[in-house]
Amino acid sequence: MSYFRRLAVALFQCLIFSSACVAAPITVTDVTGRSVTLPKPAERVVLAQARNFPILALLHPDPAGVLAGWSDEFRTSFSNDYANYVEKFPALAKVPVVGRHTVDTFSVEKTLALRPDLVVLTLTFAGITSNESARESQLIKRFEDAGVPVIVIDFFVHPMTNTVPSLTALGNALGRDQQTADFIAFYQQHMDQVADRLRDLPEAQRLPVFVHAHAGTTDCCNSPGTGTFNEMITYAGGHNIGSDVLKSATGRLSFEYINTQNPKVYVATGTGGGRRASSGLVIGAGSTNEEARASLKRIIDGNKLNALAAAQEGNAHGIWHAFNDSPLHVVFIEALASWIHPERFKGISPKATLDYINENFLAVPMQGTYMIDLDAK
Repeated sequence: MSYFRRLAVALFQCLIFSSACVAAPITVTDVTGRSVTLPKPAERVVLAQARNFPILALLHPDPAGVLAGWSDEFRTSFSNDYANYVEKFPALAKVPVVGRHTVDTFSVEKTLALRPDLVVLTLTFAGITSNESARESQLIKRFEDAGVPVIVIDFFVHPMTNTVPSLTALGNALGRDQQTADFIAFYQQHMDQVADRLRDLPEAQRLPVFVHAHAGTTDCCNSPGTGTFNEMITYAGGHNIGSDVLKSATGRLSFEYINTQNPKVYVATGTGGGRRASSGLVIGAGSTNEEARASLKRIIDGNKLNALAAAQEGNAHGIWHAFNDSPLHVVFIEALASWIHPERFKGISPKATLDYINENFLAVPMQGTYMIDLDAK
């Protein structure tokens, strides 16, 4: 059948069956409670924070194909991951940049010039705090005034409550309802399994945990206070020693305070996959177990943390920091729960969880070492 004949048949089908040519509008509810309607599944998406790009890759087999613009942080802060994605999706290298990863560098004008059919913001980027509503966000208002649909997602401020509604809103807006539902079911099953195994945990058995954030790249020692990692540590059955003295999301703990608390579990985080010369934790894309373990030992020794009970008793570990702003925090929580309560989590393998996600969901599998023990098992 010739091209023109096929075209004529398609046009005839459109006249008889209008649904064959016109997609039904999609209405989604984002994490702020806003109801947002798109005329059809989004095909030109702008990510205000490119760190969310791998989340597109969880829900869509061709995340690059629907990306119209993004910030530069995925390319610069996660360069190894970016290289892996460009290898599979070369078009990513030509995606226009609309800013860095901060609001003051983000260009609404550049974004509108790309004619997006969806702009994705985060709670933090939209300037929405616990005391403000989405109606007060000037950034949201500018896109609404221009007639561009905008949704707000959140995997960072309140990850335990906002992850599922964020995935639902984004996946439905992309027209990826089934894959999104499948991932949410997988995610919820694993999160529920952790909660079930800790349901009868006495408060006295919540071991003190020190999460050494971005370990080795700053003076000792950055730690989560309230918010993201604190929620995850609590969910995993531990007690974050940083939360007792830090009332912001992050802060610095003194060497003396850390040693006084003598945490039973030590977890260093980093994003330095494959950077052998980095002073931080060598973990993530492109890294090996040997590199990750050697860098973890160097950080502990260099910060004189080897006298801590966690290091002495073989309960010191390293993990990829970027699990914290992603639904893949399920891997971090399983790992942390296994380190805090190994007797309760026999048979649970966070690596197997990540392997399953790689095989069944991610458009580009995560290749490298993403968690490591100081002592080889």
